[in-house]
Amino acid sequence: MKVLVIGGGAREHALCRSLSLDPDVTALHCAPGNAGIAEVAELHPVDALDGAAVARLAADLEAGLVVVGPEAPLVAGVADAVRAVGIPCFGPSREAARLEGSKAFAKDVMAAAGVPTARSYVCTTHEEIDEALDAFGAPYVVKDDGLAAGKGVVVTGDIEEARAHARSCDRVVIEEYLDGPEVSLFAITDGTTVLPLTPAQDFKRALDGDEGPNTGGMGAYSPLPWADPKLVDEVMASVLQPTVDELRRRGTPFQGLLYAGLAITSRGVRVIEFNARFGDPETQVVLARLRTPLARVLLHAANGTLDSEPPLTWREDAAVTVVVASHNYPGTPRTGDPIEGLDEVAAKDAPHAYVLHAGTRREGDAIVSAGGRVLSVTATGKDLAEARERAYAAVGRIRLDGSQHRTDIARKAAGE
Repeated sequence: MKVLVIGGGAREHALCRSLSLDPDVTALHCAPGNAGIAEVAELHPVDALDGAAVARLAADLEAGLVVVGPEAPLVAGVADAVRAVGIPCFGPSREAARLEGSKAFAKDVMAAAGVPTARSYVCTTHEEIDEALDAFGAPYVVKDDGLAAGKGVVVTGDIEEARAHARSCDRVVIEEYLDGPEVSLFAITDGTTVLPLTPAQDFKRALDGDEGPNTGGMGAYSPLPWADPKLVDEVMASVLQPTVDELRRRGTPFQGLLYAGLAITSRGVRVIEFNARFGDPETQVVLARLRTPLARVLLHAANGTLDSEPPLTWREDAAVTVVVASHNYPGTPRTGDPIEGLDEVAAKDAPHAYVLHAGTRREGDAIVSAGGRVLSVTATGKDLAEARERAYAAVGRIRLDGSQHRTDIARKAAGE
């Protein structure tokens, strides 16, 4: 089949890489893509938020499947526009994507489905904000109700910082703090059948030791040697299936990738948030370990026939990804800096380590930075220690002026 992927980040590069290795995929296209994706897919200029333009491009390419990567196009209804012209699309409808587009809507769905989550208040006035902050106390968890590219959440012990963030949002969700480690669990669903992927853990804070501001994610690893072997079954039963069932009951079935951000608390598993798409950077490590060819599974989900798909199969290898970010990220990043060393990684570290592009573009013969998170350096190994060693060896070959990366991704889980 011909596949069109929408988006231009490291998540989309990971998707395109996996799809390019799938023998069922006869032609691979990406819009708008980036400098790295251009090596495995044909790129096309498109406004990813323009559903009509995306649908036209898919029809012109005679695509047999469209995969929408980022959240903003899903919340804008791009998947609806593609389906309206008769092309299968992996990605939820505008209504179902509200699960990510509105924290308040997600809380309402969870309450109806009996899904365990943090107690919360939805606030729109200064008085409501102050009451909610007083009710929960420190540490304060303040979430912008809308999309914020992974940076709309503030967790702080400083009441003034919490209040300032809350007042900067039109609508805000303030909730109790959840203790315990965090886990990301993805599931592919056609609106009825739910197929879980393998768990991963990402690192949200900018600096080593989980210091610094929240980011879109600075690295990830999988599998989780410390997690309960029954975790996936438990989350399927208490979170993923009930949520999918509730959305179907409401007449807005969720077809696509349901991402549950979880806290393993002293009182059990609790949902921190839902996303309506593959997470970044967890996708990079999850797909590195997936043995099942990807295109067929995504097509079954898009067509409502996922019940015919056997359980996914996984490689024994562990995977680690380290994000190389621009100077000043997660503030306004510096862009336009040349990136060197990519050829060295390809020559010396492949196939165990490779570079997935996030914020890059080509200028003549050079590849330059074009965003906050620039690269996801991903590696596999027999265990997390080996995967980690290979990932950081590859990171060491890359030269990007002013760049930053965390040095402790998966360190604790690897037993170091």
